[in-house]
Amino acid sequence: MAMAPTRVLFVCLGNICRSPAAEGVFLSQLQQAGLAHAFEVDSAGTGGWHVGHPADARMRAAAERRGILLTSRARQLEREDLDRFDHILTMDEDNLAAVRALAGSGNRATVTPLTSYCRRHGASHVPDPYYGGSQGFEQVLDLLDDACAGLLAQLEATAGEAETADGRGPAGGSENGGGAA
Repeated sequence: MAMAPTRVLFVCLGNICRSPAAEGVFLSQLQQAGLAHAFEVDSAGTGGWHVGHPADARMRAAAERRGILLTSRARQLEREDLDRFDHILTMDEDNLAAVRALAGSGNRATVTPLTSYCRRHGASHVPDPYYGGSQGFEQVLDLLDDACAGLLAQLEATAGEAETADGRGPAGGSENGGGAA
């Protein structure tokens, strides 16, 4: 029986800089790890000002220099997202508060700050690069790379523990812990 994909949603304010970049970085890491089939990834903003727009051109250019394409269109976070996604990762305290205010009780999603998964950087939030210079976009991508790698490692470890507890063996379903044959 095939397992349902793990659903991950990245959230920032307008969904044109940080969260689409996090989505792109995480998708790139999943692709490199051969795990894209095991995840559904999206991004959203707490505000609706940019709905339908592509990611900020400066963020797209910075990501593309790293081989990461940002193809999503901005959308606003909806109440249903809290039941549709397993993990909602926020970029800063304001985003975290907005998601929790929308959440209420009894939601499926675990809501956490993305930077809680950083392993190399000690950041408490992912700064919004929108009003700054090009270096801000690079800094955000560095933080996102670190945090998304930590998130992926944690999700893989959790999946491996669940599969071992279920008696189905290591994560990925093969003896060497890899993906599909």
